[in-house]
Amino acid sequence: METWRPAYIGVGSNLENPRRQVLEACARLGQLPRTRAVLTSRLYASRPFGNLAQPDFINAVAGLLTQLEASALLAELRAVESAMGRPAQRERWGPRVIDLDLLSYASERRAQGELLLPHPGIVERNFVLYPLAEIAPDLELPGLGRVAELAARVTSAGLSAL
Repeated sequence: METWRPAYIGVGSNLENPRRQVLEACARLGQLPRTRAVLTSRLYASRPFGNLAQPDFINAVAGLLTQLEASALLAELRAVESAMGRPAQRERWGPRVIDLDLLSYASERRAQGELLLPHPGIVERNFVLYPLAEIAPDLELPGLGRVAELAARVTSAGLSAL
């Protein structure tokens, strides 16, 4: 019998009705093969990361249970992004119709090409930590610490719950 593993996905958009895009992406996560959507945070509005002038983002975090291996789950996330109209070429910190980041997967630490676990940007991003703390405050991110403690270290500047 396959093992069910927890995974947390960061969801964000700042183009083409971002609220609708985030809600649609969260719904699609629940339709992935051998995967169940368990929890979804509230939506948050956030200022863009980086220095590029662009619209504000809508963000959320989804908690899943999955039987997919981490690399297969990441491939499914990329397929959802593509199906929702995100081009394969990605501008770092640029505007996007949808962005799905695999934040953590079970208790894995891994750095293999595009698969970095836990996601390296978590500790500095309030738009990830606040919604993640809402649904998984006691989650231990390997090598980084407990989510509630990490969230307490970042300011909520530029972030508002919707």
